[in-house]
Amino acid sequence: MGYLLSATVGICAALALVSHATAQEPFYAGKRLTLVINFAAGGPSDIEGRLLAKHVAKHIDGAPLIIVQNKDGAGGLVGTNFLGEVGPRDGSMFGYFTGAAWKYVIEPENHRVDFKSYEFIGFQPGNAVYYVRADLAPGMKQGADILKAQGLVAGGLAIESSKDLLIRATLDMLGVPYKYVTGYRSSATARLALQRGEIHMHSETTPAYFSVVEPSLVKPGTVIPLYYDGNYDGDAFSVPKVMEGHALPQFQDFFRSLKGVPPSGRLWDAYRTNLAVDSAMLRTVVMPPGVPAAAVGALRTALARLNNDKDYADDAMKAMQFVPHYETGADINTRVRRALTVPPEIRAFVLDYMKGGK
Repeated sequence: MGYLLSATVGICAALALVSHATAQEPFYAGKRLTLVINFAAGGPSDIEGRLLAKHVAKHIDGAPLIIVQNKDGAGGLVGTNFLGEVGPRDGSMFGYFTGAAWKYVIEPENHRVDFKSYEFIGFQPGNAVYYVRADLAPGMKQGADILKAQGLVAGGLAIESSKDLLIRATLDMLGVPYKYVTGYRSSATARLALQRGEIHMHSETTPAYFSVVEPSLVKPGTVIPLYYDGNYDGDAFSVPKVMEGHALPQFQDFFRSLKGVPPSGRLWDAYRTNLAVDSAMLRTVVMPPGVPAAAVGALRTALARLNNDKDYADDAMKAMQFVPHYETGADINTRVRRALTVPPEIRAFVLDYMKGGK
């Protein structure tokens, strides 16, 4: 009897230890994660997303294997819808999205799953630099010479894309006549089109600009940088850290230098509204709605750790001349969902303006 009792107690204790060990096992132990990038391979979104995938894995408790999948199309909407509608909700898939916040603000009806219902892991602000071919007009030597341009063709990704909106808006505010061509799968393909002379103007985020455009196009004299988008918090502009020490002006300063007055009007309102949403949350790291809380918590913790990863910073500087910093935390859902709104009159104006680009 005593032997049986001892054996039973021993078995129960062993089971309790196994149960405790299982309960303490990291959510991602022995698992695989898929990272969906909503733009094509080779572009700035892809470069940043793959760099994140390479380094964030070691910061996820359980150290899962991460594979990358590109789902491009419709200015990033294909990938966003894929994650929310088709993506598994077991914590095995997350997204690295560019422009998704603004796209939702402008066309929420095109999201088959409400973007506000996604689980937000974090976001990264971003800034774009605009550039033009130097041979567009005789004697073009500096950005101000854009006013001499004849037959300018501006290239973008999609009519509803934030990139396209800002390229067109800045040119229209400056009063520069242009032809608008869109539909390039990524900035990498648009850049190739510019090099072939199919288009003359494009814009790219600072990582792609400093790592690719500046060394391969600006320094040889193929293109001239014009201006860049500053940080805008809804009230005031500031200089992004990545642009500190650079002589290139923010758009509003470029405009004032040519026109003698600051920009104003509906297009200026639309431009600032876009920066407050899209530039503030240019890249978003997200999971589908309804994933386990443990998965969400593990990825938020890993993203916070990534911000202090020296190897990641070194790799980012080599690849992009820029080290991304991600906003994250337990309140990130609340912060993002609050930002995903704009005044209805601005939204209506932007929608009409985009339709005019067809």
